[in-house]
Amino acid sequence: MSGRRSTARRWPAAIGIAAALALIAWSGTGRAQAPLPALGADLGASSVSGLSAGAFMASQFHIAHSRIVVGVGIVAGGPYACAEDAFLRAPLLGKVAAAIQGCMVNSLWMLGVPNIAALEGRVSYLWRVGRIDPVAELSRARVYLYSGTADQKVMPAIVKAAGDLYAQLGVPLPNIKRETGPAGHAFVTETQGIDCGQTGRPYVTHCKYDQAGDILKHIYPDMDSGSRSATPAIDFLLFDQRPFVRGLASSNGLDVAGIAYIPKSCSDTGRCRAHVVFHGCDQQRSQIGDQFVKESGFAEWADNNRLVILFPQVKETAGVVNPLGCWDWWGYTGSNYLTRNAPQIVAVRRMLDRLAQPRGSN
Repeated sequence: MSGRRSTARRWPAAIGIAAALALIAWSGTGRAQAPLPALGADLGASSVSGLSAGAFMASQFHIAHSRIVVGVGIVAGGPYACAEDAFLRAPLLGKVAAAIQGCMVNSLWMLGVPNIAALEGRVSYLWRVGRIDPVAELSRARVYLYSGTADQKVMPAIVKAAGDLYAQLGVPLPNIKRETGPAGHAFVTETQGIDCGQTGRPYVTHCKYDQAGDILKHIYPDMDSGSRSATPAIDFLLFDQRPFVRGLASSNGLDVAGIAYIPKSCSDTGRCRAHVVFHGCDQQRSQIGDQFVKESGFAEWADNNRLVILFPQVKETAGVVNPLGCWDWWGYTGSNYLTRNAPQIVAVRRMLDRLAQPRGSN
């Protein structure tokens, strides 16, 4: 009897442990997380884009890894290292306030923020000490920029400064595409999202403009302009981000799961190109679900152009460090946030490396 009672007592504990383990591998929306597959992707033809904080991160990732990143799309974002420069010129404001005032709402312009010459100097220094890829690699880059005339969060002058810095760093002027439109602070689509000119969740707005398509066609001029699908042909993949943050500081900020769109042709034959999309603040999956991922329009261009679309995710944190789930463009993950050694840049580079491994690799 005592043996049977002991076994009976162990059953609830065993069931509880099994349930806990199952929950670890399960997303907040009830979808199991899968490993990110090895596809033999063309690492040297990677590209990035993003909105707001995601646009800053897109530029940071591009400049850190310009050997493999051929182009960048910046939507309502500013120049590389702007927050660092703003804090140096207005230290009494504190790091976050200086970043907002100098690199979003443009209220530090009288102090020379953004200062293109100083930012160019910072990029050159980081290259000389080996913390980013050679500046000369940027000469082949293709850069897209967009500012909305109704955007009250990131002023047009800040977006212009991002383009000006790229030009100063050697990107040919014909390779820099500058767009404006009636949007608020949001990613722009033809029919999805909130009313044109408004700002709010999911930070996707319908202004009769296919921004995803314009970004991708500018970065990859060989794309067929008529190759957009009416709807994505397959489901999105919810993948486990934890393998990509192993060994990094716990303050890296990445969420447990990211999302990818992988066309069947890429799964079957490999050698596709990868485009990384960085979400904006308060636009992460933990807050708005899959709205940005599915409404942005990137996946509709993927199937017929052999593009893998990667949507890595960061999470919000309690307190004042990162309550809105922004990508790190002011240094909350540490002093290396602009470089190849930045925790978030390391994690996303590992994701691209995984996609580039030969098909079937473990």
